[in-house]
Amino acid sequence: MTTETTDPAPTPEHQPASAADRPSRVPWPPILIAAAVVVAIWLGAAWPLAWPGERDLIARLVGHGIGAAGLALLIWSVITLRRHGTTVLPDQPATVLVTDGPFRFRRNPIYIADALILLGAAELTENVWFAIVTVPLLALITWLAILPEERHLEARFGDAYRDYKQRTRRLI
Repeated sequence: MTTETTDPAPTPEHQPASAADRPSRVPWPPILIAAAVVVAIWLGAAWPLAWPGERDLIARLVGHGIGAAGLALLIWSVITLRRHGTTVLPDQPATVLVTDGPFRFRRNPIYIADALILLGAAELTENVWFAIVTVPLLALITWLAILPEERHLEARFGDAYRDYKQRTRRLI
């Protein structure tokens, strides 16, 4: 089920002023993800921690599978948003409430995908810091991106979004 709206794109005369206009002025998720990667690499070099996992083939396949699942979920999510003609950018207004594809199961599959990719990177590099930084990353994304996105979608789509929010979990 999708609900469409037709709002003109903001012009210089009409700068976004409310949650209905856009979720945020700053594209926090890509900034935070890039920062998490840099921090994990830096911490791995400055304070390397012993890899707590097994080094056998099964463990490697599971770890790589987690990363691959994250990548597949990310691609599926982006394709679903594009198919509906709405933005993937976290600081731009949604034009359609997308509730199918991976959005049928969770409201924020892209952020779940990002976390899975970081966990896969931890296994691939045997740098436990990738796994450790995933926790504060998800907390910051929730605070700086998900909550503003939820306000935006509720202001924009009203009861349709509230119904979707009621029946579909956020992350886990």
